[in-house]
Amino acid sequence: MPGTRKLGRPTDHRRAMLRALVTYLLEKGTIETTVYRAKEVRAIADKMITLGKTNTLAAKRQAMAFITKEDVVKKLFDEIAPKYADRQGGYTQIFKTGPRRGDAAEMAIIKLI
Repeated sequence: MPGTRKLGRPTDHRRAMLRALVTYLLEKGTIETTVYRAKEVRAIADKMITLGKTNTLAAKRQAMAFITKEDVVKKLFDEIAPKYADRQGGYTQIFKTGPRRGDAAEMAIIKLI
C-alpha cells in the first residue's frame, strides 16, 4: 500500500522530499535514489500521470498542489500523459543498482517507461 513507509523522517519532511523527487522524476525522466524511496515515488508518480490523463481543470489544480514547478505540470499534461493514453498503469520502472558506497543502502534507478 503506497504511503505506508516512513523513511526515517517526520511527516512534513517526508512529504516535501517525495514532492521534490516526483517533480524531478517528471522533469528529467530518471532519478537515482534508494530502493524504498523509489517504491514510494513510483506510486505517487503513477497517480500523477493518471491524473494528467484526465486533462481537466480540476486535475491540473490537483497536480499543481503536489508538483512544485509549473513547467513540470505543463509538461505532464502536454507531453507525458498523452504518451501513456492507451496504457492502464505501470508508467515507471525500478532497476536495482547495488549498495551505496557510504552506508551500503540499496540503490535503484527509477525512470519513466
